[in-house]
Amino acid sequence: MRYSPLAVQKAARALAAGGVIAHPTESVWGLACDPNNLQAVRRLLRLKNRPLEKGLILVSGEEESFSQLLDPLSAEQREKMRETWPGPVTWLVPHRDRIPYWVCGAHPAVALRHTDHSFTAALTRAFGGAIVSTSANPAGCQPARHKYQVLRYFGDALDYVGGGSTGGRNSPSEIRDLLSGEQLRAGG
Repeated sequence: MRYSPLAVQKAARALAAGGVIAHPTESVWGLACDPNNLQAVRRLLRLKNRPLEKGLILVSGEEESFSQLLDPLSAEQREKMRETWPGPVTWLVPHRDRIPYWVCGAHPAVALRHTDHSFTAALTRAFGGAIVSTSANPAGCQPARHKYQVLRYFGDALDYVGGGSTGGRNSPSEIRDLLSGEQLRAGG
């Protein structure tokens, strides 16, 4: 997938300034913000009409971004995750109160994905760490698969929209619970 390095820098600057952006992911377009910025997360949740209690996904192009959460895991658990990473599999991992409540919601685990989408991985490197990334759609609507759908859903309410195309997979990322092994959402 081709993308513009200038687009990466614009998107990263918007995130650093507390903005909410739309970017392509492995399968659909995502809305993203700085996970450590409560105001940005609240704005993203308002745009999606999503309750805070549901929690959000953290995405990074570098596994090291999740080290504080992965280090306490057993070698077997880390290996299980690495069998699917980088890629379109999101894992629920115990957060041990190391993640802000506005990211994990009402859950004892946080959703993590080590992305293999070239733009999103470059964006997280330029930003300097993991970002919140959730499907770009209001609650109850189909996830946006194209930039024009993002613009139709959100108009000019976003601080940046861009980054190329999605990875072309058919559905949002698969979600698995690391402790139970249960698949909570099938991937495409």
